[in-house]
Amino acid sequence: MNLPLQIIYKFDNMENHTKSFYRRSLRLRGYDYSQAGAYFITICTNKRKCLFGNIANNEVNLNELGNIVLDFWYSLPSKYPNIELDEFIIMPNHLHGIIVITDLETIYKSHSQQLTNVGTIHELSLRERRNILLPKVIGYFKMNAAKAINQKISASGTSLWQGNYYEHIVRNESELERIRQYIVNNPLKWALDCDNPDGKPDQEELLFWRDFGRKDL
Repeated sequence: MNLPLQIIYKFDNMENHTKSFYRRSLRLRGYDYSQAGAYFITICTNKRKCLFGNIANNEVNLNELGNIVLDFWYSLPSKYPNIELDEFIIMPNHLHGIIVITDLETIYKSHSQQLTNVGTIHELSLRERRNILLPKVIGYFKMNAAKAINQKISASGTSLWQGNYYEHIVRNESELERIRQYIVNNPLKWALDCDNPDGKPDQEELLFWRDFGRKDL
């Protein structure tokens, strides 16, 4: 799938170089979001430490560690051709992103082969097929971003991320647009962010997360 790219930010890293940050604008025509193929993901740093940069003038300024996270997130479709990245943002201590799983046949064939090898074959539902892949994608991202960052700061074995992560199945176009808007506005509303250690969430912030069932706040 060929997707248009839009420049939305430039980030400074620790060497004061700039790096263009692109956003994929994804619109799947005729896509049935009730089939649970799109996921809203939130991943936070351990103890919500602000390691990836700061917010200035309502924009994210990623440091070198933040750019490492950005690189690994943006490379996920190359590692997993079955997925596409929709809206995402790297914040000082967390990441929000939408992952869309698009190719189930490859996933199913691969999993069926694994089951055949152990003498068991199960017919998997659509949701089960997708659930095979998502934890692998997030696990790969968290492990490799943490490894690269720990090597960079000479902190081997240090926990970069919280042990768990938040996911929500995007069920319709209305939910998708609401989540996209939240992600786009996240830097503007950093002072109200539930994941900001110094944030003071307002009712809109609390309502958003209540509606999307996040339990870790």
